[in-house]
Amino acid sequence: MLVVAALGGNALLKRGEPLTAQAQRANVKRAANALAAIVRAGHRLVVTHGNGPQVGLLALQGASYKPDEAYPLDVLGAETEGMIGYMIEQELENALGHEQPVATLLTQVVVDRRDPAFGKPTKFVGPVYERDEAEARAKAAGWAIAADGEKWRRVVASPKPVDIPDLRVLKLLLDQGVIVICAGGGGIPVVQREDGSLVGVEAVIDKDAASALLARQLGADALLLLTDVDAVYRDFGTPKAARINTLTPPEVDTLGAPPGSMGPKVNAGRNFALTGGFTGIGRLEDALAILDGQAGTRIVGAT
Repeated sequence: MLVVAALGGNALLKRGEPLTAQAQRANVKRAANALAAIVRAGHRLVVTHGNGPQVGLLALQGASYKPDEAYPLDVLGAETEGMIGYMIEQELENALGHEQPVATLLTQVVVDRRDPAFGKPTKFVGPVYERDEAEARAKAAGWAIAADGEKWRRVVASPKPVDIPDLRVLKLLLDQGVIVICAGGGGIPVVQREDGSLVGVEAVIDKDAASALLARQLGADALLLLTDVDAVYRDFGTPKAARINTLTPPEVDTLGAPPGSMGPKVNAGRNFALTGGFTGIGRLEDALAILDGQAGTRIVGAT
């Protein structure tokens, strides 16, 4: 099978951990071991990943520059694709004993410049703060902020991905048996000008939505959305919480999953399942078991 595996933020940095290279490296090594099991089972693999904490960190560093010297989010997104891709690439090569080629592809993803998301920022980036500190930083830097659990974080525009112009390069690599790491952080957000040329835009694309688009355009058999929760739950966080083994797209529509956590995953999984493949959602360490239907939640097309 051709599998697109999307690593959630927990694969790179757990909540509350310091934004250090050492912490990220330890988590990436754990992720690589789980991904290597998929490859050893005989499947072809494409890896995507989040970048919320990392792109937020780079933006904080950029805040120390003069306003006209700070780099925009599309450039910061490209930087995080290289930084995180390098770590995943190296650790996956190590986990596989350097028996298969692995490559990181900086991936542009087209969005619509008229997307209403540009007027309503919702995508969390950067570290969490207490509310007072978040409000002070927002006032000083012109941020939009929102509650993320008990803490507060910066939010930026998250437009819907509509096309992946680098798909031809990705297919060339896959045809040569390369394990590809791509579309990191949802990809580098770009818009198309009237003359057909592309230019970067200030946004961060949702990783799960971009991964579902990528899986669909590649004709993948399976999309794995790997996180730190063992499955999708009905009434999650309440005494009535119940684990769900299988969902259909209509059932996803009535699930009412929280928009800031599981909602984007089940919606992305629904969209991919409608194209003929299946989506598996669950813990990173259960990746192969999820693929085999022995763990997690599977979203399948309605029959």
